[in-house]
Amino acid sequence: MVSVQELCRIVQSGFRPLSCDCTVNRDGTLRIKVYEPSTGRTSLLLPYVSPSRLTTVRDISNLIGELRTEMSAGRRAFAG
Repeated sequence: MVSVQELCRIVQSGFRPLSCDCTVNRDGTLRIKVYEPSTGRTSLLLPYVSPSRLTTVRDISNLIGELRTEMSAGRRAFAG
């Protein structure tokens, strides 16, 4: 089992070169915000992510991969 602190560290490192903040809400859920460091523009905001199914590094990696795919699809959908 991965600690919440380690989980957040892994999530934060998974979106480079973008910046990512992963914090724990009062109810124990996670708030994940991915943004462009130079402009502060938010690319992704998930206010309530349950850590209960993120128990292994593989689980966390899968989440990051899914979110990166969604972010990429969203950018293409709104491209010029």
